[in-house]
Amino acid sequence: MAERDTRRIQRHLNASNLLGGKTLATFNFKRLPNVKKAQVEALSAGDWIDARANLIAIGNSGGGKTHLLCAVGYALIEAGYRVLYTQTSDLVQKLQAARRELMLENALAKLDKFDLIILDDITYAQRDISETSVLFELIARRYEYRSIAIAANQPFSGWDNIFQDKAMTVAAIDRLVHHSTILEMNIDSYRQWEAAQNLKKMLRKTTNKKVKNMPEAS
Repeated sequence: MAERDTRRIQRHLNASNLLGGKTLATFNFKRLPNVKKAQVEALSAGDWIDARANLIAIGNSGGGKTHLLCAVGYALIEAGYRVLYTQTSDLVQKLQAARRELMLENALAKLDKFDLIILDDITYAQRDISETSVLFELIARRYEYRSIAIAANQPFSGWDNIFQDKAMTVAAIDRLVHHSTILEMNIDSYRQWEAAQNLKKMLRKTTNKKVKNMPEAS
C-alpha cells in the first residue's frame, strides 16, 4: 500500500507541472508578516478543496506568490489531491486552440480531473475578447465544482485589463471571491532582496579574502 501511494503521488507530481524546489520548507515566512505559517499549513491540509473554494494571492511582482501557491500544491498532492500548475496565458492559448477545433468542452472536461488548477500571472497580459471568453468559461465552469488558485500582481480594481467587458469582469471576480481565501502579499520583490543578500555575501567574502592576503607588518 505504501508503494502504491508513493507511485500515485509521483504520477500526480509529474502531471502537475509544479515548479521544482518551491515547497513550504523553502518558503521564507519571515518576509511576509501578513501571511501566517499556521494559515498556510491549514490550506495545505485541503479542507478548502473539499469545499470547492478558491485561493487568491495578490501582491507585487517577486513577492513570493508563485512559490507559496506551488508549495500548497505540493502539500495537497501528498494529501491525495490532484493539482495542475500553469501560466494563465499558456492555458488560455490551449483552450483557444481547442475552441477553434470545436473541442473546448473536451478540453475543459479533461481539466475537471484536477481538484485544483493554479493560474499564475493572471494579470500580466491584456487579452482579446476570444481569450477573455475561454478564461471566463473556465472560471464559470469550476465555480462551486472545482477549486482555482490565482496569483495576481494587481488588485481587483485593475482586473479590467484581463476582462475587457466590465460585466464579465464583475461576474468573474464574483465567482472567484464568493468562496475564497485572499492572501495580501504586497512586499518588496523577494528576488531583488535575495540578490542583494547574495551580493552582500560576495562582498564579505571578497573583503575577508583581501584581509587574509594582506602582508603582515614587519
